[in-house]
Amino acid sequence: MSAFVVVNLRSGGGRTAREWPFIEKSLKTLYPGMAVAITGHPGQATTLVRAALSEGHEEIIAVGGDGTINEAVNGFFDANGLIAPDAVLSFVTSGTGGDLRKSFGIEAGPEAALARLKNARARRIDIGRVSCLSRQGEPVVRYFANIASIGLSGVIVDKVNRARIAKLFGGSFAFAFHSALAMLSYRERPVRLRIDQHYDEITAVSTLAVANGQYFGGGMRVAPHAQPDDGVFDIIVMGGTTKRKALADMKLIYSGEHLKNPAVRELRGLKVTAAPVAETGGHPVLIEVDGESAGQLPATFEILPRALVLRC
Repeated sequence: MSAFVVVNLRSGGGRTAREWPFIEKSLKTLYPGMAVAITGHPGQATTLVRAALSEGHEEIIAVGGDGTINEAVNGFFDANGLIAPDAVLSFVTSGTGGDLRKSFGIEAGPEAALARLKNARARRIDIGRVSCLSRQGEPVVRYFANIASIGLSGVIVDKVNRARIAKLFGGSFAFAFHSALAMLSYRERPVRLRIDQHYDEITAVSTLAVANGQYFGGGMRVAPHAQPDDGVFDIIVMGGTTKRKALADMKLIYSGEHLKNPAVRELRGLKVTAAPVAETGGHPVLIEVDGESAGQLPATFEILPRALVLRC
């Protein structure tokens, strides 16, 4: 099988660069003759993966954090849809978060990821697609393997991705730190939320998670019942509580116990539409996908059942 490895050496605060010689040597035993490309700027992994698939590579291995994996996922698609429907995506996580690997029970560190790859089977998983607006108001389409979310989480991801000092202590600390800071100033935004044909309400949203996987924010188990291959989104709506209560309950998200909170609703659906209303007051409601800033509302989230072959 012709393999193409795309590597983000800057992920994990530069940890991937330090671990890359070991990772490369190990990958070469699994994929003799593999091609390697190093990314130089955000978004480049998507371009490199599209080119590799168009050239006939049958397996893509993303080395880096959740953002690198997300860019690789987006590289499997172009304006016409899937480029190579039977091509396989694999990953070696070495970034700050590692939320995608948690849904598949993969331990932290490249050693665990590489050991898993030796005997991992290929399986088809669902992929989410979000159509929204960029911060400049232009139409944007992004794909995600794990979770997309809006509201407070979008603000936090924006802050985390621009952070420097907090990220030195790891993705979980950075997300928790900026979550606490953002909660002090963020106000819930009224949005019109529609899910398939059975749900249509204007509701105050702190965070809305559209989940294919279970974890986001460096280990928060926001959607504990989500399965990546069941053909449906788990939709978690959080809002309608005081800031003090929200701060006190934040730790519950790490175990999934937050679902017992009456201010949290768990829904399911194939298509989710979220749009600002007059009461939103013109304030942008930000969107993140797999831990990367994506744009703002209005947005439509659609599930693509079993669209991608993942080795994990």
